[in-house]
Amino acid sequence: MSAKPPIRFSAIGLNHGHIYNQTHALLQAGAELVSFYAIEPELIDRYAKTFPQARLAGSVEEILEDETIQLVASASIFNERAPLGVAVMQHGKDYMVDKPGFTTLEQVAEVRRVQVETGRIYSIFFSERLGNRATVKAGELVHSGAIGRVIQTIGMGPHRTRLETRDPWFFRREQYGGILCDIGSHQIDQFLFFTGSTEVEVVGSTVANYGHPQYPELEDFGEVLLRGDRGTGFVRIDWFTPDGLPTWGDGRLFILGTEGYIELRKYCDIAGRPGGDHLFLVDQEGVNYIDCKDVDMPYGRQLLEDVINRTDTAVPQEHCFFASELSLKAEAQAKRLGNLKEL
Repeated sequence: MSAKPPIRFSAIGLNHGHIYNQTHALLQAGAELVSFYAIEPELIDRYAKTFPQARLAGSVEEILEDETIQLVASASIFNERAPLGVAVMQHGKDYMVDKPGFTTLEQVAEVRRVQVETGRIYSIFFSERLGNRATVKAGELVHSGAIGRVIQTIGMGPHRTRLETRDPWFFRREQYGGILCDIGSHQIDQFLFFTGSTEVEVVGSTVANYGHPQYPELEDFGEVLLRGDRGTGFVRIDWFTPDGLPTWGDGRLFILGTEGYIELRKYCDIAGRPGGDHLFLVDQEGVNYIDCKDVDMPYGRQLLEDVINRTDTAVPQEHCFFASELSLKAEAQAKRLGNLKEL
């Protein structure tokens, strides 16, 4: 029996570094990178050097009209992602987009309509879960019943601003959508995944600009309280990682169950073990440490199987929409503090 030909994919929009994680995930799963498109010379140069097998397309349309391409990956400027996804699906291709997949609720509604109309996949790469080995392992433990029923998650997503590396769009709320739309979508995705909640209320939310008055549209702090039918969740995110931390952020997740709890130190264990992917499990038997550096991350493989089999396993389509809607609702109703410019 001959092997199936690989899924052929292209990348459009390289504005966030997550495009490299997305591309590697697909390549490691066996997909073939054919081409890419961007307009920024420095982004083109870096991507071409990293993935020399891919040719630079002459336009977005060239990729969309190539009938041999089945999947498009994108990490473009945030408010451009949904319109590109609509075009991709209308051209009969599936779409893998970095988070956030949307910057407005109107975009969610339009993508929902087109996704149903075309039957194509609009998959959001929530990298703090799908691209993190400790979080993948936590999912395995939770779904095996290791800590009983999950009743709460607390997600913390601190980031380093690295202002000198940011393009102007990073400071424009219309283009980046706000901190709860952006980083907050990671944490809300995890809340939904670990609690299994399908009905959720945004109890309260806050955004602020506490430390960057020179950028009055930048939100450098955010928090959300969620109440779901299967548990509650608290989110705290910020752009205040100090330069002394040896990585971009001390991302942490606490998962409380009826029979134990899990703590993840995703990217570092301050004053502790080197590297990232640390998981601590406390159950009725004791305290356990699990080094997750060798845990398999199945997202890329599952997505390709969904493309081939027209299934819905990597990230269920409704989950992508629901997590995005909640983050956008939290952003829209948030109390605004500090130096924020009113829009």
